[in-house]
Amino acid sequence: MPRHLATRSAAEPTEPARPTPPSSATAQADSRADCGLYVHVPFCASKCPYCAFASEVRSDLMEAWAGAVLREAAAQAGRWGGFDTLYLGGGTPSLLPPRLLERLLSGLRRVFRFATDCETTLEANPGDVDRERIGAWRASGINRLSLGIQSFSDPELEFLGRRHDAQRARRALDLAREAGFRNLGLDLVYGWRGQDEDTLCGTLAEVVRFGPEHVSCYQLTIEEGTPFFIRNKSRPLLASEEEQANRFLLLSEVLGAGGFEHYEVSNFARGAHFRSRHNQKYWARVPTLGLGPAAHSFDGSRRAWNVRSLEGYLRSLGEGGTGREGEEALDERQARTERILLGLRTCDGVRLDVLSASAREKALSKFVPQLLLRVRAGRLCPTPRGMLLADRLALELCE
Repeated sequence: MPRHLATRSAAEPTEPARPTPPSSATAQADSRADCGLYVHVPFCASKCPYCAFASEVRSDLMEAWAGAVLREAAAQAGRWGGFDTLYLGGGTPSLLPPRLLERLLSGLRRVFRFATDCETTLEANPGDVDRERIGAWRASGINRLSLGIQSFSDPELEFLGRRHDAQRARRALDLAREAGFRNLGLDLVYGWRGQDEDTLCGTLAEVVRFGPEHVSCYQLTIEEGTPFFIRNKSRPLLASEEEQANRFLLLSEVLGAGGFEHYEVSNFARGAHFRSRHNQKYWARVPTLGLGPAAHSFDGSRRAWNVRSLEGYLRSLGEGGTGREGEEALDERQARTERILLGLRTCDGVRLDVLSASAREKALSKFVPQLLLRVRAGRLCPTPRGMLLADRLALELCE
C-alpha cells in the first residue's frame, strides 16, 4: 500500500479541497433531483478470461479505495443536485465486506441527497451469495440485485471461467427471494463459436421459470489484453455474424414469449416498472456522476472520466487531486449524434425531429419498409431486427 494511504480510513476521509461553484456546464446536473450515481468497485477474486473491465485482485486495497471514493464524493457534492439511482458495479461489488459496504453507503448518504425511493443496485457474483451477506445487503438499503449468472450450464460456465456452477446460481436466486428482493436481475452471455442452441434454450427456459424482473443478455466480445484475445488469435472463439444474429433473435423471441419486454439491445424487463432506472439514464443522456477508478460522468454537456488504474486513482486522491483523467465538452453535433446512437438502442427510439430532413427521408423510405424501424407517436423506434443493427442504422442517420 502506498505510504500516503496507510493511515487513511474509509470512514474518515481527509478534508477535500473546497469545490468550485458549478459552472454553466454543470448547471443541469446541479439543478436536477433525478441524476444517477455510479460507484465502480474494482475488485475481483479472479479475472474472467473475456473481461476487460477495470478490476484487480487486490482485496488489501479495499479500505483505501472506499476512503478515496468518499473523498471524491465530498469534492463533487456541491456540483450535483439529488440522485434517484445508485449503482454499485465492478469488478465484483459483492466481494466487499458487509461492514465496509455499510460504511461506504452511509458516507455517500451523508454527502449526497437521495430520493426516498432510490433504486439502489448491487452487482453480485452467485458464489458470494449467502444468508449473512444477502441479509446485510438488504439491511444497508440495497433494493435491487444484479446477479452474474451467465448460464445455467456447467460446461458453459467453465468455458467462461466463472467461479460458480449452475447449482450455486440457483441457490443464489433462491436466497435472494428468501431475503425479500423483489427487483432481481440476471446477466447472461452468449455468442461464442460452438455454443449449443439447445443449451441456450435450456438456460432461457430456466430463466423464464424462475421469473426475475430483469434480464441482461450480453454478446461475447473479444477484448484486447484478455486471455480470450490471445486464444482467439490461434482459434477463433466468436460465432459467425449470422449465428450471433440468430442467437440475438432467439433471445428476443423466447424472453418476449416469457413475458419480458425487450426494451434495449441487451436488456429485457417484466414491464416498464422493472426497467433499470439507472441504465436508462445513460441512454436518455440524463446527468450521471461516476465515482471510483475508470468511472465516467456526464453533467448534461460534458463527459469526464477517471484514472483507470486503482493505484493511479488512489494516488490522485491521496495527493489532493480529483481522480479525473480527462473531460470533453460536447458540441451540438456531437450531442445530436449521441441522441441518435443511444436512442436507437432502445424500444423508445428517437424523436423524428432530432434527425435531419435527409435522415428522416432515408429512415421513412428505406428502413421502415425493411421493417427495421417503425414510427410511433412521433418517434422512430427499432424493431427487434432493427435493434440487431442499431449501430449501423444510427451511423447512417447521423448526417
